[in-house]
Amino acid sequence: MKKVYIHSAVTISAQNTFENSEFLNEIKAIPLKIAPAHYPNYRDYIAPAASRRMAAGVKMGVTAATKALEKANLKHPDAIIIGTGMGCIEDTEKFLNSIIANDEAFLTPTAFIQSTHNTVGAQIALGLKCKAYNNTFVHAALSFESALMDAQLLIQQEEAHHILVGGVDELGKEIINYIQLLEDAKYKGIQVPFGEGASFFVASSDTEENAVELVDMDVCSTACQETIQNKLKSFLIKNKIEHADIDALVLGRNGDAFDVYYDSVTSLFKNATKLHYKHLSGEFYTASPFGMWVAFEILKRQEIPEALIYDGKTKAEIHTILLYNQFKGRDHSFILLKR
Repeated sequence: MKKVYIHSAVTISAQNTFENSEFLNEIKAIPLKIAPAHYPNYRDYIAPAASRRMAAGVKMGVTAATKALEKANLKHPDAIIIGTGMGCIEDTEKFLNSIIANDEAFLTPTAFIQSTHNTVGAQIALGLKCKAYNNTFVHAALSFESALMDAQLLIQQEEAHHILVGGVDELGKEIINYIQLLEDAKYKGIQVPFGEGASFFVASSDTEENAVELVDMDVCSTACQETIQNKLKSFLIKNKIEHADIDALVLGRNGDAFDVYYDSVTSLFKNATKLHYKHLSGEFYTASPFGMWVAFEILKRQEIPEALIYDGKTKAEIHTILLYNQFKGRDHSFILLKR
């Protein structure tokens, strides 16, 4: 089977990660409740007339995707694959509010049409005039992982050569308040605010200088701590990787009670540098691709910003990184990257 390589990685996040050539050199403190993204200058990527009609998630997605393609020197991908947990929630809120305000009568369909989860992928394809395979996965906290796995399979089966794959979520204006009320009632709150962002990657079967190999990945919907340990051991054995070969662990810690899963995993890796990132991005369904952007930049630059280090010392050379993410004890994912 063909190997899969990541040629470029771009993210729009709560930090200044899009227009800044430095790697998390200036850390922005994020608010307690929500972590809105640091929006770039959209005029450089989207016509103002079109931008006015786009929700935040669409603008972030189109802009991040455009820059990811530019970095990979690619004009037309063979496939566009998106993962999103909430989709275009802003337009969903607009449509639901118009239902209430108009007593379910005289409704304009625009907000409903623009609220569909595949709007981001469609807008990217329209802008590129790309008629290739276009798919959107809505699998909660495994949305991006499902998109990445689809890209991996397409390349391995030689059905596509260059693929644009990403994860996008926006905060919305109202639904986040309801989610936080449910969080407080059910889980007694979480320690990291809810965030938003867009992260895009170009995956290919071609190897290039500074490309990062996507060695393998695996997902699991439900698992106890012991089960997830066993699954991780099997995952490493399958890929002929020893525990000592992992130079850094990128973990989705967010400060809630389910961080015990990360504790059980880190206990297997005594010498790896343990990293975290959700205190910089906030927590949301597609926060994990921000973690993958972090891993890509570390392997490419061979440096780890101080803000990412949770435990351990930085190694002189970093060759292999393991990413592990879960959400409320569900939707577990492993991604193995190699320089």
